[in-house]
Amino acid sequence: MAEPNLLDSGDESIYHLRTTAPGPDGTLPFSEDQLKSQPSGNLFGWTQNVGMGWAADRVDGGDYVILSTQGGIRREDGTPVALGYHTGHFEVGLLMEEAAKSIAELGGVPFAAFVSDPCDGRTQGTDGMMDSLAYRNDAATVLRRLIRSHPTRKGVVGVATCDKGLPAMMMALAAMHDLPTVLVPGGVTLISEDTEEDLGRIQTIGARFSQGEISLDYAANHGCKACGSAGGGCQFLGTAATSQVIAEALGLTLPHAALSPSGAEIWRDLARRSGKAVVALENSRITTKDILTDDSIENALAVHAAFGGSTNLILHLPAIAHQAGLRRPDVNDWRRMNAEIPRIVDALPNGPVHYATVQVFLAGGVPEVMLHLREAGLLKLDALTVSGKTVGENLEWWEKSDRRMRLKEKLADLDGVDPDTVIMSPEAAKAAGLTSTVTFPEGNLAPEGSVIKSTAIDPTLIDDEGVYFHEGPARVFGSEPEAIAAVKSTGDDRIKKGDVIVLVGNGPIGCGMPETAQLTIALKHLSWGKHVALITDGRFSGVSTGACIGHISPEGLAGGPIGKLRDGDMVRIRIDCKNLTGSVDYVGEETIDDRKANPCMRQLENVPDDTRLWAALQNASGGPWGGCVYDVDAIIKKLSSP
Repeated sequence: MAEPNLLDSGDESIYHLRTTAPGPDGTLPFSEDQLKSQPSGNLFGWTQNVGMGWAADRVDGGDYVILSTQGGIRREDGTPVALGYHTGHFEVGLLMEEAAKSIAELGGVPFAAFVSDPCDGRTQGTDGMMDSLAYRNDAATVLRRLIRSHPTRKGVVGVATCDKGLPAMMMALAAMHDLPTVLVPGGVTLISEDTEEDLGRIQTIGARFSQGEISLDYAANHGCKACGSAGGGCQFLGTAATSQVIAEALGLTLPHAALSPSGAEIWRDLARRSGKAVVALENSRITTKDILTDDSIENALAVHAAFGGSTNLILHLPAIAHQAGLRRPDVNDWRRMNAEIPRIVDALPNGPVHYATVQVFLAGGVPEVMLHLREAGLLKLDALTVSGKTVGENLEWWEKSDRRMRLKEKLADLDGVDPDTVIMSPEAAKAAGLTSTVTFPEGNLAPEGSVIKSTAIDPTLIDDEGVYFHEGPARVFGSEPEAIAAVKSTGDDRIKKGDVIVLVGNGPIGCGMPETAQLTIALKHLSWGKHVALITDGRFSGVSTGACIGHISPEGLAGGPIGKLRDGDMVRIRIDCKNLTGSVDYVGEETIDDRKANPCMRQLENVPDDTRLWAALQNASGGPWGGCVYDVDAIIKKLSSP
């Protein structure tokens, strides 16, 4: 094949040039007062607006910024010119377009800007995961800077879908205390008709193939079929879907916004109404500080517990509260709420039936769950939302709405699913064996706490008293690739039934607190995996299930006892799923605190400087239990101290 000529294409059309062109039509509607009093930037902005094609007689309608995590380049027919990093951001430009049209129809001037986001599925098991959590703070910073860099903005619409982009967007909007803001969740991917593999399970094909549980042909065929549509977050209630749910629970979205099927007309309709909502909020002088309050944080805690949400929101919700200038919810808040509220949603990956997120949407989504919480007296009904109405008023509409009835009927017609088996009453959920969502074990390996999604432990491992108990030998690894190699192995070094995998050095200081989903999902879907426990100072993907304890504090590299475990040490885990208590302990004659650190634990050489800086800043700001935020006052105080 001939080498391309990169210096000269030979295309004659490139020389058809000009250096002048007609200016835009019309006259800018300046007033004398504007010219005398306005900053030059505000005046120049109108010149730029008409330069981009906006009509001169419409530049004074009020500026509204639309931000999104759009990724990829999409043709009008939906085919890619360039791929995004994931389906979650590939179609959100369509939502921006609908919101922009609504704003323009109301006389406003829409502006669009983009801060894309990575895919945590794509980076699982790779060095890219070291940037994952740190990216959230970076993106939130850039989004805030973009908002402030449009000085004449009257309101902001944020469009985002997935694990880091959506929490970052919520953090950015939360910081806009005196502006109206509306969030549009990017929705979910459809269920594939051609495979029973969902986008969580399909991530285990390497482990299942290595253990002889699937064939190469199976992996190749089903790996190609798992996405049912080109847009939307994964079909399970992971971090992306939970973040959508939390955005709605906070009141940042219109009612019944989370988990909408990407590309559908109902999804586009949400964006159109959201564009109208931000203008209505501006007209009513309702701003973000009126929406995000201590009451809205309480509602988010309640809805998270009822859904069985991702443990990553234990990092993200405090970060949103911090940006809103509110008290950050702590472990006691999560523990209190989970003691009051059972999980009432049956969704992937928690089970027991494992409905997809689009089915949760059709069953009524967040407002349907909130109806049950209202009946139990567990909601702050006076909290205001971006509809301009309170949570209580929204629920009164939802309860009697045609939309609610018709979508439930649609779920029954399309999939033969009774919506009341997807979102249950607390009584029905209890009868089905659903338990509260999270437990925070302590013990001599986690003196400052840890977290487990206890509702997702395999129910066959829980006794009649609701207790999971496991005691087994430690298999200690200093990196996830080393651990996954042992999971895939069939040799003497393989992970065996009864083992406790100990992954150390995976906290913020170690390597940016990456997710260990590659391990947890593999254990869920390997035939023997449920008999293996996992403890780590890292964190988990929202799709993780099983006896997996994360956020163990202090982390190993900060001197935590988890970093002193050795291969063969006995580890005892006890989780009371009813009373939400638990412990994770080293069982031995010597005191583990007297030991030196395991030499396998080290700060990995390839941790990016960007991530190391993030780790230091968040550590000065409260660490993981404080949401891994940047608390500027705390950082300055620490830097200023002798």
